[in-house]
Amino acid sequence: MGGDPVRNLRLTLEYDGTAYAGWQTQAGVPTIQATVEEALGRLLKAPTRITGSGRTDAGVHALGQVANFATAARVPLKGVLHGLNALLPPDIAVRRVDEMPPDFDSRRSAVEKTYQYFLHLGPAPSAFARRTSWRVKGRFDCDAVAAGARCLVGAHDFAAFRGAGCDSRTSHRLVHDAWLAPRGEFAEFGVRGTAFLRHMVRNMVGTLVEVGLGRHPPAWVAAVLASRDRQQAGPTAPPQGLFLAAVRYDVAPLERCP
Repeated sequence: MGGDPVRNLRLTLEYDGTAYAGWQTQAGVPTIQATVEEALGRLLKAPTRITGSGRTDAGVHALGQVANFATAARVPLKGVLHGLNALLPPDIAVRRVDEMPPDFDSRRSAVEKTYQYFLHLGPAPSAFARRTSWRVKGRFDCDAVAAGARCLVGAHDFAAFRGAGCDSRTSHRLVHDAWLAPRGEFAEFGVRGTAFLRHMVRNMVGTLVEVGLGRHPPAWVAAVLASRDRQQAGPTAPPQGLFLAAVRYDVAPLERCP
């Protein structure tokens, strides 16, 4: 007779990435992946490797990062949820646990991702927002940025927004929506698409901020995109304003918690 059947469990994670060198495990530095795996190993009493929906850079946050792992442990989903949260540091939280079909993969099964980037446009700095937004000084035209963001929607070659060291085979991507929403002293840039290149969202933001500060018209964003030249785009926005907001799947869970 065989042992207990292996389950494929999915975690939805929220984290403040300030103290971490990104998602992916790296020697000698704290990472989200390594921290979650260490807690899982303690909870399940066996080394456990997780697969994330994608990497986030050092200092980048998540509201809806997704990871899955295989386990033969019979800990109920509620026990995984509460047990992990008891073992994890307070800047990482498991928001839900699902049992998924055996062939589910957090990265390969993803059909859409949404990112948010927060700009602080207020006249004075904030002691709290400095960890979760980019403070942009000067008169800022949100309407112009919204118009520029619309140039990014559609299927394009995003080579102009591709970060150095990106290992994707192609720079062609499909962006379903891109927007800027003013929120008091802040503005939220959001983008939703099938997949993203390394630093793509931060390079978009850096380019759009140039428009917001009046250095270029909104149509310049379309010209940058058409150039396929990274040197034509704006600077890379700093990491602390970026959040992986959500990852969408078309695969239904076998069991949910909560």
